[in-house]
Amino acid sequence: MAQIDVAPADEFPPGSRKLVVAGPGRYVGVYNCGGSLYAIEDRCSHDDGPLCEGDWDQETCRVVCPRHGATFDLATGAALTLPAYQPVEVYPVQIVDGVVRVDVG
Repeated sequence: MAQIDVAPADEFPPGSRKLVVAGPGRYVGVYNCGGSLYAIEDRCSHDDGPLCEGDWDQETCRVVCPRHGATFDLATGAALTLPAYQPVEVYPVQIVDGVVRVDVG
């Protein structure tokens, strides 16, 4: 499985967000929401826009697409508001040897 190093864990506190390259033309947003780590594909299922460039809510662990306002759950990738209705991919995140890593498969 392909793993991507995001950042040293001590440099990625709650409230942090980082966009990482997962392959040619493929990006993943990594979030530390209240101490829980999440990774979600940087693609809105509504129109393939750059999802992770949008705002995110640290209270609810949701990201909002900057194009049309669709909201997605960081933990599950579920589309929570229209115009999106299809989920997006989420990826496992873990801390290995003090480094935040995403498994992009």
